[in-house]
Amino acid sequence: MITGELKNKIDKIWETIWTGGISSPTTVLEQITYLMFMKLLDDNETKKEGGAAALGITYQSKIFKEGDFLVDDDPNMAKPYCELRWSKFRNADPTSMFELVRNYVFPFIKTVNGAGKDTAFSRFMTDAVFMIPTPKVLAVCVDCLSDIDMSDKDIMGDVYEYCLNKMSSAGKLGQFRTPRHIIDLMVNLTQPTVTDRILDPAMGSAGFLLGAAKYINEHYEKELLNTKNRTHYNKTMFSGFDTDPSMLRIGAMNMLLHGVEEPTIARQDSLSDDNTVRDEYDLIMANPPFKGSVFEEDISKDILSLCKTKKTELLFLALFIKSLKLGGRCACIVPDGVLFGSSTAHKAIRRELIENNCLKAVVSMPSGVFKPYAGVSTAILLFTKDPSGTKDVWFYDMTADGFTLDDKRTPTQENDIPDIIARFNNLAAEQDRARTERSFFVPKDEIVANDYDLSVNKYKQTVYEAVEYPSTAEIMANLHSLEIEVSKALAELEELL
Repeated sequence: MITGELKNKIDKIWETIWTGGISSPTTVLEQITYLMFMKLLDDNETKKEGGAAALGITYQSKIFKEGDFLVDDDPNMAKPYCELRWSKFRNADPTSMFELVRNYVFPFIKTVNGAGKDTAFSRFMTDAVFMIPTPKVLAVCVDCLSDIDMSDKDIMGDVYEYCLNKMSSAGKLGQFRTPRHIIDLMVNLTQPTVTDRILDPAMGSAGFLLGAAKYINEHYEKELLNTKNRTHYNKTMFSGFDTDPSMLRIGAMNMLLHGVEEPTIARQDSLSDDNTVRDEYDLIMANPPFKGSVFEEDISKDILSLCKTKKTELLFLALFIKSLKLGGRCACIVPDGVLFGSSTAHKAIRRELIENNCLKAVVSMPSGVFKPYAGVSTAILLFTKDPSGTKDVWFYDMTADGFTLDDKRTPTQENDIPDIIARFNNLAAEQDRARTERSFFVPKDEIVANDYDLSVNKYKQTVYEAVEYPSTAEIMANLHSLEIEVSKALAELEELL
């Protein structure tokens, strides 16, 4: 969720483009993300130049190269790469800036990841069109974005969701974005490795893939110097699917900005027969759509074999199981209904998780986590594809995530996330915890006896403290005393009148 200065600036940009003559909200949204990408490219290169200067080494950008950029290989349409940088053209007069961005910068960003290469970025940028209508509109947009710090964030994804909300579309199909701190929680619980193949089959703007990439860069810096590991990181580690072409374009931009050059990103209905990849992934992290249903004839038959339903939240769980390789692990967000739903399909998928996989943990989250876009109660499921099944399940009842649980989502001191990570990474110390505590284990047999119910409240024990109230006689005496005081006060007031 975006707030404060960024929200105000995006509102201003939206209104400026709209009043400039673009009536399609989708077009407005796309133009904003293109401009942000231009700025982020320059911001990233500026940081790299600063780091190189601090080390006393020469840095040569692979993006803003030496020499000229040729539009369509036309020598008459050439500009030095250095003039295509945001920090360079942002100070130009509106007319010159408009001509430069329209004729050179926009064609340039479409070729950033290598002209002619068949990459996710190039595929989704092929149809991109620059539609900012006038120099004045562009100048206002550039001015609004210039002073915003966009570093180390899925900022384009945040803006995209905010704009969808302005269009009254956010959450319409249950496709609201996962807050970044929840993504970080799931990444720290699954701990991606440098050799993993990682999938998000409902990727949106690639938030989970970006979280995994950041974790790997922080924890495997030396290993990424190895050519084999770096090639895997750039080309085969990350996969993501979605049905929204705009989100896929943003996801491809995001991955490139975070140093992943050629991820496997495709427009695809992950639940359909078009998705044929099975038993391939080491790690799946996802927040699939919660609402709606799909045509049963479009659903892959092997998914239906695990869970015969049209409910997407259940079908995606079946897909995760099918997509993981043996020993692969998954962290996914599900609505609370998945945990205790009484339908045949609900019970079937929970039975599959318990009997034929190793369900490790259920982290119950408070209902305000996805506000202001949705108030649905959710949980994180963590499991491993392990046919030996589940022995016991660790439950954690999260009550605070570092933000207020209202629509404002203001930061607070109350935050269970560090405690969740610490306890999950030391489960041996959890074995003897009482069920009156925040976290505890429940044996498989008890879960089976309860129709595979996975709701934390089914097993948590509440301690009731005895409260001693005054006797009836004492209460009546207090009432009489108050009555005398009121009468006395009324009499004094009457005397004053």
